Amino acid sequence: MSPGSPADFRALMAGFPTGVTVVTTTGTGGDPWGMTLTSLCSVSMEPPVLLVCMRRGSPTLDAVLARRSFAVNLLHRRARATAELFASGAPDRFDRVAWQTPDGARGPHLTDAAHTVADCAVSTDQVVGDHVVIMGRVTRVTRLVEERHPLLYGLRRFATWPDSDDQLSYDFIS
Repeated sequence: MSPGSPADFRALMAGFPTGVTVVTTTGTGGDPWGMTLTSLCSVSMEPPVLLVCMRRGSPTLDAVLARRSFAVNLLHRRARATAELFASGAPDRFDRVAWQTPDGARGPHLTDAAHTVADCAVSTDQVVGDHVVIMGRVTRVTRLVEERHPLLYGLRRFATWPDSDDQLSYDFIS
């Protein structure tokens, strides 16, 4: 049995909508680093542990592994531009968004784009193919804004959660 082509695998994963996050950290020189990702899941409640997967060769990954800590910024529905900016690799991305690193934070908090931030300490990392799987013990959770509608990504498009509970279809943002 063949595992399929990379295009088949991309199509498979495009059919699995998920939330959008920006993982941030600071480098050893104090510079902020960050990248958009959708590969996030909970691993354990006690202790609280998150799993993120980051592309090998990413400068953000290098900074996370060097510092052994990161912040997961859960983006709200009005943060599509931030998701695209941090996916672009633009070197000036932190100059173009509001952010701060509060005392005790494990990485910059995107104050206008994230509804909630989890600060994490790296407990384990493992190379898997072209990515690195990172387990992060959650040390603090901070709610930034009341906006709780998450930004979603699936079928290679951004979307948002419906406004009402009885709405059955997604309102895709193009």
